[in-house]
Amino acid sequence: MIQSDPHPFAFELLATDGRARRGRIRTPHGFVDTPAFMPVGTRATVKGLTAAQLRDTGAQIILANTYHLLLRPGPDEVQRLGGLQTLTNWRGPMLTDSGGFQVFSLNDLRKVDDDGATFQSHIDGAIIRLTPESAMQIQQQLGADIIMAFDECPPLPAEGAVVERAVRRSIDWARRCREAHRIPHQALYGIVQGGLDVGLRRRCLAALTEIGFEGYALGGLSVGEPPPQMWAFLDEFAHEMPVDRPRYLMGVGTPRDLVEAVNAGIDQFDCVLPTRNGRKGYAFTSQGVIRLKNAVHRGDAGPLDPACDCETCRGYSRGYLRHLFIVEEALGPTLVSIHNLAFYQRLMREMRAAIAEQRFAAWRQSFLQGPLAQARKEEE
Repeated sequence: MIQSDPHPFAFELLATDGRARRGRIRTPHGFVDTPAFMPVGTRATVKGLTAAQLRDTGAQIILANTYHLLLRPGPDEVQRLGGLQTLTNWRGPMLTDSGGFQVFSLNDLRKVDDDGATFQSHIDGAIIRLTPESAMQIQQQLGADIIMAFDECPPLPAEGAVVERAVRRSIDWARRCREAHRIPHQALYGIVQGGLDVGLRRRCLAALTEIGFEGYALGGLSVGEPPPQMWAFLDEFAHEMPVDRPRYLMGVGTPRDLVEAVNAGIDQFDCVLPTRNGRKGYAFTSQGVIRLKNAVHRGDAGPLDPACDCETCRGYSRGYLRHLFIVEEALGPTLVSIHNLAFYQRLMREMRAAIAEQRFAAWRQSFLQGPLAQARKEEE
């Protein structure tokens, strides 16, 4: 079991190779090695997996969603039940987002003004108001080690005036979040907005660093722009974020996205892709993306990925996994989700080792020549 650490949040940069960084984050619930991938537990659960199964994949930190936990079971109940770590039996570090992404993703159910956002619950139609102050209060009740400032995430592409307004609001809301932040052992990250406009991003970053945060995130990417545009933007901008604080790219992405972002200087990631794809029977492997419902896997006695030593690959054949999906047994999504998360964690370990050993450029070049480099999100 991961033991609680009584010391406050801190970030240590251990090695660099080009712009790629190897570091370690200290939280009250333990350490996180970076670059780090955080499995997404939207409703305080990574769908279909126990805390023990998550630990076995190599995960060190997981993410939960403020908006969804506000709706059910509610922050008061989470607090009464001991906070997120006790509630979920995940005794390691946790991060909660602020609900800001729902300002973007629930477009038909919300209205945004300079003070905050009003949502219509997708569950029962109830009207909910989120402001920077209430987002802080909710996340403090949830009890995660890292919490996020409330921000506005514009879609891409978007008119310049829309992106500029989102930047203005995100800066103002970040200042209000900083003022409302009350729990010293919870690290608060600011979120840099600005679309693909490097000038706007720099303006937002300058304002956020003046306010001062324990870490800095890039929001508003992988929201409609072509991946090469995102990679080019990261290459131009990510290294300008504070050197002595963690750099977090929110909601990204494919294995290629992670490699390009680490190459640009990013430290933390989260994405639903490995578990969402796992529930569909799509597996990330050393041989490329495998679609288990395809007939070619019928009767295949081989492992899902011969290069993987996760529970799924050690104990179950491709033919059996295909059978589980064909007959719609719940074990199938669980086993492929376990594998996909283990694959992502192994990818992060390989990058950490390559950075520490000053061979990241060669490692990246080898990856770009491999079967996963051209995998597209819409195919997965």
